[in-house]
Amino acid sequence: MAVSFLSTVPSFLPLPPATLNAPKYPILSVKIQCNKIEADAATENRFHRRDILNCVGATIGVEMLRSSGTFVQVAEAADLIQRRQRSEFLSSIKDTLFKAIKENRELIPSLQTLALNDAVTYDKASKSGGPNGSIRFSSEISRPENKGLAAALNLIEQAKKEIDSNSKGGPISYADLIQLAAQSATKQTFLAAAIRKCGGNEEKGNLLYTAYGSNGQWGLFERNFGRTDTEEPDPEGRVPQWDKASVQESKAKFSALGFGPRQLAVMSAFLGPDQIATETLLAADPEVFPWVQKYQRSRETVSETDYEMIIHDVLRNVLHNRR
Repeated sequence: MAVSFLSTVPSFLPLPPATLNAPKYPILSVKIQCNKIEADAATENRFHRRDILNCVGATIGVEMLRSSGTFVQVAEAADLIQRRQRSEFLSSIKDTLFKAIKENRELIPSLQTLALNDAVTYDKASKSGGPNGSIRFSSEISRPENKGLAAALNLIEQAKKEIDSNSKGGPISYADLIQLAAQSATKQTFLAAAIRKCGGNEEKGNLLYTAYGSNGQWGLFERNFGRTDTEEPDPEGRVPQWDKASVQESKAKFSALGFGPRQLAVMSAFLGPDQIATETLLAADPEVFPWVQKYQRSRETVSETDYEMIIHDVLRNVLHNRR
C-alpha cells in the first residue's frame, strides 16, 4: 500500500480548536419602535388626478367595447347596400348593351376594334393613354386607324344616354362603357355560335352556352369598373391601321404592350371586320401560325372553351388593365 511522505510529517503549526456554530458577526442589542401616523381626513377622502383619469379611461373603454358591435353592423350593412347598388347598375348596363348590340349585330366587329383602339394608345414609358375614353373626341375618332368606327361610337353614345337617365349614382364613363360594350359584343359572338350549332334553336343554343361556355368568367371584367374619362385626345401615332399593317407591325405593337404572337392571334376578330382574312394574313408568320391554327380548331368544337378562355385573359389585360 502506497503511503504519502507528507502524511508522515507531524504538523508544525498548531490548529485552532474546532468551534461549532460560532457566530460570524458580533451580536448587538437594538430597539425597534413603531410610530403610528395619523392620516389627514381631508387627504384621505380626496380623489387624485390619476384616479380620475383611470376611471374615465375605463369608462370609455367599456363604452367602445359595448358599441363596437354596432359600428361593425352599420359598416357591413353599408357595404352590402353599396354592393347591391353596384350589381344592379351593372345589370342595367349589360341589359341595355345586350339589346342595343343584338339589334345592330353588324356593328360587333366595329365595337371590338373601337375598344381595342381606345386601349392600345397606352404608352409604357410615359404611363399615358390606355382605355380612357379618348376615342370619343372627334379629332381622334376621325383618324385613319379609326375609319368606319363612327357608327359603333354612336351606338355607345345612345346607350350611354339611356343608362345615365336611369342611374342613381351619376353618369357612366365612356372609358367603362366602351370596354363593357366590347365585352358584350364578344360574348354575343360565342352565344351566336352556340345557337348555330343547335340548328338555329335559340333556347337550345342558350342552354349549350350555359352548360359548356365560360359564362361566369365574364364577370372578371367588372373588377376595373369605375374609370374616369380623360379630357383630351391621346397622342397620334400610337395605333396601327390594322387593315394595312404588316404582321411585323402588329407584332411590334403587341410586344410594346407586353404581349406576344399568341395574344395577337386570339385578338384577330378585333383587328378588322373580316376575321378570316385577318387570320389568313397572320398565319403567314411562322410564330403566329400555330396559334391561329389552334384557335380555329377550338372554334370548331361544340363549346369553343379553349378559345373563349384565352380571349377572356387577353381582353382583361389588353382592354382593361392598361391605363
